[in-house]
Amino acid sequence: MDIKARYDEWMTNLKDNDPLKAELVAIAGDDADIEDRFYKDLSFGTAGLRGKVGVGTNRMNFITVGKATQGVAEYIVSTGRDNMNKGVVIAHDPRHFSKEFSKLAAGIFAANGIKVYTFPDLRPTPELAFMIRRLHTVSGINITASHNPREYNGYKAYWDDGCQVSEEVAAAMTEKINAVDIWKGIKTMDFDRAVSEGMITVLDEKYDREYLDKIEAMAIHSGDELDLSIPLVYTPLNGCGSVPFRQMMDDRGFNNYMIVPEQADPDPDFTTVGYPNPEDPKAFRLSEEHGRKFGAELLMATDPDADRFAIEIRDDNGDYIPLNGNQTGYLLVNYVLEGHKDAGTLPEKGAMVKSIVTSTLSDIMANAYGVKMFETLTGFKNICGKIPYLQSHGYKYLFGYEESVGYAVCEDIRDKDGISAGMLVAEAAAYYRKQGKTLYDVLQEIYEKYGFFAEDEPNIILDGISGAERIQRMMKYFRANIPESVAGYKVEKVIDHINGYEDMMPQNAIRIYLENGAWFAVRPSGTEPKIKFYFYAKGENKEEALAVNGRIKDEIFGLINGVE
Repeated sequence: MDIKARYDEWMTNLKDNDPLKAELVAIAGDDADIEDRFYKDLSFGTAGLRGKVGVGTNRMNFITVGKATQGVAEYIVSTGRDNMNKGVVIAHDPRHFSKEFSKLAAGIFAANGIKVYTFPDLRPTPELAFMIRRLHTVSGINITASHNPREYNGYKAYWDDGCQVSEEVAAAMTEKINAVDIWKGIKTMDFDRAVSEGMITVLDEKYDREYLDKIEAMAIHSGDELDLSIPLVYTPLNGCGSVPFRQMMDDRGFNNYMIVPEQADPDPDFTTVGYPNPEDPKAFRLSEEHGRKFGAELLMATDPDADRFAIEIRDDNGDYIPLNGNQTGYLLVNYVLEGHKDAGTLPEKGAMVKSIVTSTLSDIMANAYGVKMFETLTGFKNICGKIPYLQSHGYKYLFGYEESVGYAVCEDIRDKDGISAGMLVAEAAAYYRKQGKTLYDVLQEIYEKYGFFAEDEPNIILDGISGAERIQRMMKYFRANIPESVAGYKVEKVIDHINGYEDMMPQNAIRIYLENGAWFAVRPSGTEPKIKFYFYAKGENKEEALAVNGRIKDEIFGLINGVE
């Protein structure tokens, strides 16, 4: 069916009083907008769905969310009555239509005879992940677009291991979803009726307490080992994090922290921040303002669904400096390893996990403590998906992370978790302060001990059909023209993941290793319209490492930007 036929089909089938039809009428004659909305179906994969909210097959709306949910429901039904009775747990973030989409999904599952558990209000993604295994459900759904701009929403699907669905399960769900007739094939049930009939259970606060108890049990130091008066600032960026983060900080005894007041409450427009991604230093503008007045030593932020976590720390001049995801990872890896060693609890077969595009400095650190660092594809379905393997092979999971400010502290919470990461970073800051050190001091000690590493993770955003096609051309060109040397350094090793590598599934990613120990990777994002780059270099000092990394980046960007 061509784009015009799809548009006409929606125009014919939507009721006159449906806001989606009004939106169709409003864009009539705008061929470019219609094309972007209808040129493809919003794709369902291991990251679920993600797209702009609005009318069209390539948008998040009640039709596309309904279609996806009906397909997931039919897949669960196909796996048997036992899984239907185990049910699905559903959560949502504060975005536009998140609550409405979550109630729609709950009603569809109920109409298909599948038990549903929901929360009374918004909850963090990691709490949803934890609750799947806690309630022994077969699946979980979270309506969230994570850190994307306000125009977006998304649909994350999880399976019974508490991880986002595997490639195999996603493929089976996709087959069911693609077969759904969006106008006649979606079963629905009124939410309140489903609650009264026992098909939907609204969870009470005791489950929130269990989630926090699980996090707080991961503490490494406590009591007199910590300076709990350390001044700290936290922002949830108008997302889900405010309530659980505050409760966690109070439980741990921190008595001198503040939550950025303008960003404490949910706001689907993210009015005070714009782009609610804690990876972006601009998201810390208000935190820095309050931090300077408050005298804060550490600034912390989570994204709208509280799974990502980032920090800014004070340097020797007292200025706030943003840490990238690798640098925060260094601090956490160091704190976990050092803490367990000092406490005598470092296991004989300790294990950590990181993604293929994350810095190798953490490998060196883990090896120094006799801990094995495992490597997986990007995404926490892969990082946390490694936990069952580790358990079955006698390893003790200690920590997992990737450079995109995602950290998995607890093996029972199988997704990145900004609340638990925040607890450990705040704890580490309080622990080192008791010793007369700052996190900045500790980071410099890590570099002095293991080597000076530079990290850079730029990306190129390319929207729409033309953007997606250009990204494909860039990857194709790069594969066909891998240089023999970069910035004067010979290429020693190339790992192309397109057909799989070792025990990893295929992924559209390439890693290039140079003779001087530097390396870089290129891959398209799985959730956003961008192509991502990762550059790493080591030097005798920080300035040398940064300079080498800069030359490598400039040469690769010169190559890739030439692809039209």
